[in-house]
Parts: sequence; structure tokens; C-alpha cells
Amino acid sequence: MWQRFTLYDIRVIGHYLGTLILFSALALVPPLITALAFGEWEPASRYALSIGITVIIGACLRFLRIEPSRLNRQQALAVTGLAWIVLAFIAAIPLYFSGHYAVYLDALFDAVSGLTTTGASVVLDLDHLSYADNMFRFMLHLLGGLGLIVVALSFGLFGKRVGASLYASEGRSEHVVPNVVQTTRFISKIALGIILVATAIVTVLCLFAGIEPVRATMQSLWLSISAFTTGGFAPMSQSVMYYHSFPMEVVLMVLMVLGAINFVIHAEVWNGRVEMFFRDIEVRTMVIWLGIMTCVLAASLSASLAFSDLPAMLRRGVFMVISAFSTTGFQNITTNQLTVVFSSGAFLAIALIMAVGGASGSTSGGVKFSRVGVIFKSIVATIKEALAPDSARVAVAYSHVGRRMLSPVIVKEAMTVFILYVITYTVGALVGIAHGYGATQAIFESVAMASNGGVTTGLATAGMPMSLELFYIFQMWAGRLEFVTLLALLVEIVVSFNPRRRAKQS
Repeated sequence: MWQRFTLYDIRVIGHYLGTLILFSALALVPPLITALAFGEWEPASRYALSIGITVIIGACLRFLRIEPSRLNRQQALAVTGLAWIVLAFIAAIPLYFSGHYAVYLDALFDAVSGLTTTGASVVLDLDHLSYADNMFRFMLHLLGGLGLIVVALSFGLFGKRVGASLYASEGRSEHVVPNVVQTTRFISKIALGIILVATAIVTVLCLFAGIEPVRATMQSLWLSISAFTTGGFAPMSQSVMYYHSFPMEVVLMVLMVLGAINFVIHAEVWNGRVEMFFRDIEVRTMVIWLGIMTCVLAASLSASLAFSDLPAMLRRGVFMVISAFSTTGFQNITTNQLTVVFSSGAFLAIALIMAVGGASGSTSGGVKFSRVGVIFKSIVATIKEALAPDSARVAVAYSHVGRRMLSPVIVKEAMTVFILYVITYTVGALVGIAHGYGATQAIFESVAMASNGGVTTGLATAGMPMSLELFYIFQMWAGRLEFVTLLALLVEIVVSFNPRRRAKQS
């Protein structure tokens, strides 16, 4: 049962929260250096001020408890949940004072979208955003995509015992290697290696497209970060369409697929166990699901005059499928084409693809293929049990980094998160409808926010109703933390401040 936070718990939580906040100041350093390098003095002053604010807040919280302590599960959930929330409020400060956001809430929306790798944006005049502010937006993607805890642990910020609790509280349960610190370092090395290689390739493509070298390098780095972390931010308001480059779209598609694959599978392939990739339940579920939905989308698009020819349908359709399933949010079509030219069937197909998302233990959002695969296996097990003799015992196995047996606990976890996603999608759609928007667009936008998909229909824009914007922010937070961490934090806070609720020992 839930226990109320004691003063001791609050001090422990504050101490580790302060540590994470201090560490997050590193994300403000690259934009500061960028501003100084390009002579952007006003942005430089904003990021220097933000670093100071972050250090002060983090240092004050750390003094709540000086002695090291091992975190229990509830404390770890609270630290992780609060860290994502507090960091978004801090990250919104330099963005708001850039002058590209109408109100602070809009800057907070973009900060949350960046950290949760949703990719939806309400920034004004993106094409003229400074190099420093653009760098910060993509640093948020890098920090949020890999996971705040993963990045912190890769620097050895916490010990093994505390690190294990925090690692699990961020919705991660699988280790690439037995040691959690080594696991996080492997994830970081793989990510940075892929991003650097992709940056070099995309830079060459940008140079051939006639973009000046410095701008080509910067934008290539940002696009590579956004693609691999399945973030969706782009340095230009037209997203990927701005470049009119099919080779670049191919490179970005490869990056999005790599980002949507479980890092455990990356490790297996890296270690030469390629057969594990083809046996894995997530990979098989992904192939089947995307095969079905691609056929549905192709059939729907073939009825549209704008996508009736095969090359146009393949280029735009395949790119949108990969962008949606990886929950990246890149678009090579306009919002008007998405809402008007796309048939209702194609529109619904993109929403469903986003709703499921990519693999667990990856940078993508959504329900995840592992849970969909487990639920399907559970259905198969139920049918087998119904057909089997009374004396027979039905056992269903699946492959995920080795052979595993399907258990009621695994099915319960998958169904719980699946139902929470469906409820959030539905409630978000009702909220959009209550604000006067069409049902189809409201459903699509709700799925985009809660799945951290980022492919939007234009409802999430500057000037949207404040209540709708606040709910979308909540959806992005809840979806990134896969509900359990955020909901657990909210329940613990309610229990702690309600004197009538008495905690019971479990």
C-alpha cells in the first residue's frame, strides 16, 4: 500500500533531485558555447543566467540531505517524476526570453515537447531562431531521448545501488550488460556514435544541396539528433520538406528505425548474435504490424489524386509510416495535405501507427511492440486453454533476449499500460472535442501528444486555449514516463497531504 512521505523521505528525494538538476546544467553549456562561437551575445547572457539559476536550485536541494542513502522504489519514482517536471520549467526560461514565444506556457510546452521527444512546437518564426536556441532545443531531445537517468548514470553520477532504482523508475527494466552503469554507458556510446556518423553523411548531402558549410554542419547535427532520439524538432519550419532531398530522407528513415529499436537488440547485434534480432518478439511484431498498416495506408492513399502515382506514394507514404511508428514526428508533407488531401483511412492509419509506437527500451514512445506482442501471445494462450483438455497445462513462450515464458505478471503489466494509453488517448480526444475541434483531428492530436508522436494536425499551435495546452503538456509527460512513474508520484503526493489517509504497510 501507499505510504505517506515523511520528512526523511522529502530530504532524500530533494537531495537526489538536486543532484539531477545540477547535472542537467550541462545541457545548457552547448548552447552557451554556440552563442559565444557565433557572437550571439543576447542568447549567451540568457544561457549563462539559466546555468546560474539551475546551479542555485540544485545546490539548495542537495543540502537537504548530505549523507548518501539507498533509494527505495517510492523515493526513486518521486525523484524521477519530479526531475522531468522541474527540468522542463527550468528549460522554458531561456526559451521564453528568446522572444519567440508569446507566453511562458508556450515555452514550457516546447520544453516538455523537447524533453519527452514529442516534437510538437508552438515556437514563433522558427526559421530565424538563433543558433544557440536551436542547439538547446536539440540538447533537450538528446537528454530526454536517451533518458535523463541514463545520461546521468553514464557519467557515474550515482552508485550502482541507487542507480538501479532510478534506472527502473524511468520505465527501463532491461540491462544491456549486468552492470547498470555499464549499460547506460553502452547506450550513450551507441547513440553518440550513430549520431556522429549520420551528421557527417547528412552534412555532405546539405553541401551538395547548396547550403553553406557552417549552417549545413549545424543543421545536420540537429537533424541527426532529432531522428535518432525520435524527437521530431527540425531547424526549419517546413521540417524535412525544406531540403527537398530524397537521399536525406532515406538517411533520416534509417536513423528513425535505429532509434525505435530496443538498445538490448543493438547490443545483441553488436556482439554478433544477429539471430536474436530476427527471433525477438518486438521485431516480429514490428514487421507484422508495419506490413499490415503500410498496406492499409497504401490502399487509402491510392484513392487520392495527390498520391496516386507510385513514386509519390512510396516516398511520402513510407516516410510518414516510419516517422509515425518511431514517434519521431518528421513530416515530408504539409499539415494541409495531412488533414485535407489524406483520406480518412490514411489519416486513421497514421494515428494507429503512432499509438502503438516503437520498441521498449528505445527512444520512441507509444504503447510499444513488446506489450502488443505479449497481449497477442496472451490471446493465443487463452484460445489454447479453451481448446485443450481439462488436464492439460498450456505454456506459451516467446523470445526476447533469450527464451521467456508468458506469465500472468507480464500480461498484467502489458495490459495495464495498454489500457492507460487507451484511456489517455480517449480523454485527450474528448478534451479536444470539448474545445470545439472536430472529432477526427482531436483524436489524432491526442494520440500524437500521449504517444510522444509529434505528427500534428495543427491544433497544437501558438494561441491554442490554455486549458488544452495544459492537458497536452500532461499527456506528453505521462506518455514519456509511461504513466506509472507520473501517476505514482501524484498518488504519493495526494496521500501525503491528505491527513485522513493512513498509510498501511504492504
